Amino acid sequence: MSALEMLPVYLSYPFVQAALVVGVLVALCCSLFGMTLVLNHQSFIGDSLSHVAFGAMAVSGMLQLVDNLVLTLVLTVACSVLLMRKGSTGNAQGDSSLAMLSVGALAVGYLLMNLFSNSANVAGDVCGVLFGSTSILTLTTSDVVISLVLALVVIAFFVISYHKIFLITFDEEYATAIGLPVEPIKMAMGIIMAVVIVISMNLVGALLITALVVFPVRAAMRLHHSYKSVMISSSVISVACVLVGMLVSIIVGTPVGSTIIAVDAVVYLVIAVVSYVRNVR
Repeated sequence: MSALEMLPVYLSYPFVQAALVVGVLVALCCSLFGMTLVLNHQSFIGDSLSHVAFGAMAVSGMLQLVDNLVLTLVLTVACSVLLMRKGSTGNAQGDSSLAMLSVGALAVGYLLMNLFSNSANVAGDVCGVLFGSTSILTLTTSDVVISLVLALVVIAFFVISYHKIFLITFDEEYATAIGLPVEPIKMAMGIIMAVVIVISMNLVGALLITALVVFPVRAAMRLHHSYKSVMISSSVISVACVLVGMLVSIIVGTPVGSTIIAVDAVVYLVIAVVSYVRNVR
């Protein structure tokens, strides 16, 4: 029986179904807030926070915590709040803060994993955390429940705050003038962004999260020009790419994270070429 013929069998396994559900939720969350990051030129904030999450996970390993998700989430959220308060990319100080946080968290995380790991294959563990591994296919029930709850919170926040996020994204001064609590909303968005980063790590790893956020949004922007259309299109593209990437990974046996991002990249390139040809004509 070929690998493709085995696909229905794979899909009948509960752990594969759980992985697909979490993958879809992660993809949806990334696409919703990815648009705001791209339009505000803040894509690398997500990259820096993913490095912080890697460092936080290493700290959890050092402390030998059974469930490292909670500490990872707390530390990543704390760093996100600090970055948002500094204005992030608004000035040279913000840029240098991002650089120091990003590189420092990676270095400290790698050091801690080497010093305190009980595993015989530290390099493999590090590679799995950075680039994704089969951990998405070995999720426990508590992992799935936590990811589901966090994803629903993220989606609910976006739906409830949609119009406010829209105004702040395109005209922060106008949003302030009409009395919107801009700073608290931006702080809440920073916290939500940290949550999205943490729940994405099991899927694509710390170093590939930015691609998961950016590719679908940029692809959708090639197809549409209105905010709502881009948001809907990027969500569809993101979910489709994650599903295809995970299924290909299961069938072929390739790394989950890199396969998903490769699918995202191919889809973006195809859409970019089609868009270019259409504009030329």
